[in-house]
Amino acid sequence: VQLVESGGDSVQAGGSLRLSCEADRYTYVSNCMGWFRQAPGKEREGVAAIYTGDGSTDYADSVKGRFTISQDNAKNTVYLQMNNLKPDDTAAYYCATGLRGTWNRVGNYKYWGQGTQVTVS
Repeated sequence: VQLVESGGDSVQAGGSLRLSCEADRYTYVSNCMGWFRQAPGKEREGVAAIYTGDGSTDYADSVKGRFTISQDNAKNTVYLQMNNLKPDDTAAYYCATGLRGTWNRVGNYKYWGQGTQVTVS
């Protein structure tokens, strides 16, 4: 299983970024793909998740209305569109899959990407 994140960058508050997570086809089909983030000195937290089989989504309250998770089935890729970014959004963002259980629990995912850094100033 391979998950490759990209799209992290440094932006000013109020700006936007789109993160990508590309998976192999076997991993992507009919699975839950989650985005997590971890700021320095803090625990990793769930941001959003999408169930690639039916496109249903879940979001953390802190990002509702600002972040949108979506999928491109042709590219086996899940995106996280982040708008109106705030300094508190600064973190390493990780893609995860292999869910068993609640979407926003770190321990419920089996596979993780290497992370991509988002810095908001």
